[in-house]
Amino acid sequence: MAEMLEKFEELHALLVEKKHRSFVETATDITPVDLADFLSELDDEMLLTAFRLLPKDVAADAFAELDSDVQEKIVLSTADTRLGQILDELAVDDAVDMLQELPASLVKRILRRASPETRALINKFLSYPDGSAGSVMTAEFLSLKESFTVREAVEHIRGTGIDKETVYVAYITDGHSMLRGIVSLRDLLFASEDTRIGDIMETDILSATTHEHREEVAEIISRYDLLALPIVDNEGRLVGIVTVDDAVDVLTEEATEDIEKMAGIAPSDKPYMKDTVPSIYKKRIPWLLLLMLSATFTGSIITHFDGLLSGYVLLTAFMPMLMNSGGNAGGQTSVTVIRALSLDEIRLRDIFRVWYKELRVALLSGLTLGAVNFIKTMLIDFGCVFSATNLLTAAIVSLTLVIIIPVANLIGASLPLLAKRLGFDPAVMASPFITTIVDAVSLLIFFSLAALWL
Repeated sequence: MAEMLEKFEELHALLVEKKHRSFVETATDITPVDLADFLSELDDEMLLTAFRLLPKDVAADAFAELDSDVQEKIVLSTADTRLGQILDELAVDDAVDMLQELPASLVKRILRRASPETRALINKFLSYPDGSAGSVMTAEFLSLKESFTVREAVEHIRGTGIDKETVYVAYITDGHSMLRGIVSLRDLLFASEDTRIGDIMETDILSATTHEHREEVAEIISRYDLLALPIVDNEGRLVGIVTVDDAVDVLTEEATEDIEKMAGIAPSDKPYMKDTVPSIYKKRIPWLLLLMLSATFTGSIITHFDGLLSGYVLLTAFMPMLMNSGGNAGGQTSVTVIRALSLDEIRLRDIFRVWYKELRVALLSGLTLGAVNFIKTMLIDFGCVFSATNLLTAAIVSLTLVIIIPVANLIGASLPLLAKRLGFDPAVMASPFITTIVDAVSLLIFFSLAALWL
């Protein structure tokens, strides 16, 4: 990290001193990701100067790694001819990602300057549904024919592979672009030069269609340790691939989205520091309102038992602990089930197995919490005064815990599975929502036991 900071300082000094040749030589030697970080830290004037100095291939690689707001600054201040050159250098999936973030007027301006082939390919990719495999795939893949010999295949890769997303796997297609097999670079290196590709290719192929959800594609890549997954259209024609780096980006975005939903926040597509206050407010306030109104049930339960509370005011001291314990238990279970659902470890048909497992965990947890709470209540809350009322109160609170934890776990396990069954994202049934429900149930159980025994 320190070395990279020194490099950034060196690049900045070269720009300030207008040593443009040295700047280009130094900038070309660092990775596109680091170069994008450097460009993002410059003021607008120096950003545009630096970007104009970079060779078009280096500029395109760095441009693909920039945040959308920085890309927009560059697009607004760059000549159309230069924009067209950069767009032609960009991988199609990166170009599509960039265009989806820009205003329509800028998109039209950029596409006008792109080559006809690039424009046609981008328009095709833009037609795929957002969140689909087609929206994140790239068309820069190696394609070979079955009739090629290994020697011909290697020559073909040397001639065309420089512009491809990956050269580690080549895809075998027929004259109609139908996917027939795959062959790895390793297989090519160790095969005889006169061997036909059709004799060494793998025909047991994992693939996905353009309209499958991108998260499902990323999970296939993760599960089978693939470098890339071929994407075919409805007729089985190979139209693109999703590479492992794109899969990592998808899984990261989906995990971030799930975390935001589990916290009761509408998902955001912008980094926190670049999101506006009104935007953050709009994402948070619906859940806050819903949770506030749903908490009315808790207040109604307390009001219903106000006579009991007026006679046993001490009961109010145990309410926060019981509500927190139940909410925490339900939240733990819901997060565990949501994660298992996202990893496809459990399905709706497993609900009885999930209930059985969670009940056993809950009984052990409830008995432990109940026992510890009984000892704590008698020794600390009641100062070792072992009267009948104190013993009964401690027993009621502890028994409530023993009952609450299994109930909370069942609620925490059931709601995400129910959401999945109804077609909703299970993440919306996470901690805030479940905690509100469990709070009301916890108080209802506690007051019912207290009314029965006291």
